[in-house]
Amino acid sequence: MTTLFENHALGGTFVLKNRAVMAPMTRTRTSPGDVPNALMATYYGQRAGAGLIVTEATDVSPRTKGYAWTPGIYTEAQVQGWRLVTDEVHRHGGTIFMQAWHVGRLAHTSMLPNGEAPWGVTAERASESDVFIHDTSGKLTFIRASAPRQIETAEAAMVVDEFAAAFVNASRAGFDGVEIHGANGYLFAPAA
Repeated sequence: MTTLFENHALGGTFVLKNRAVMAPMTRTRTSPGDVPNALMATYYGQRAGAGLIVTEATDVSPRTKGYAWTPGIYTEAQVQGWRLVTDEVHRHGGTIFMQAWHVGRLAHTSMLPNGEAPWGVTAERASESDVFIHDTSGKLTFIRASAPRQIETAEAAMVVDEFAAAFVNASRAGFDGVEIHGANGYLFAPAA
């Protein structure tokens, strides 16, 4: 009989030390530039007793951002920041996957390059669409997501390229694997 505390083979690649999985939780604790930092390394290192850690959602490009202070994986500084985290988790014997995301239509123009409209699988605004941003004074606040525009067929290749680059960067940062966020009305979730 298997138990929560027994080793578990994951996909024939990893042997997890137990069956406990730490679910991803958006924490909004990055340094400027959306760079993971020592505070985040300590946080994840303290949880390395889980069989598997799945990080908070991580932006694969500036265009995928929907919330303030969420980490990215598209600059060298971000890769090195995540390396602090993965090294700490591995030092404690843990296994860690990065959760990659594209928030799609659940974004505000103030969070996106050049104030562009969020990309969505539809141009329809989500019914529940508050996002966490910086207001004009720099204070963090919730605000309704901007009206999206439907992603064009030609742009889908850009999204694929951004995710591919993020996966390479995740490997460079020391992650053991990657999970794609596909819920909550984000780009890979069905329109609600």
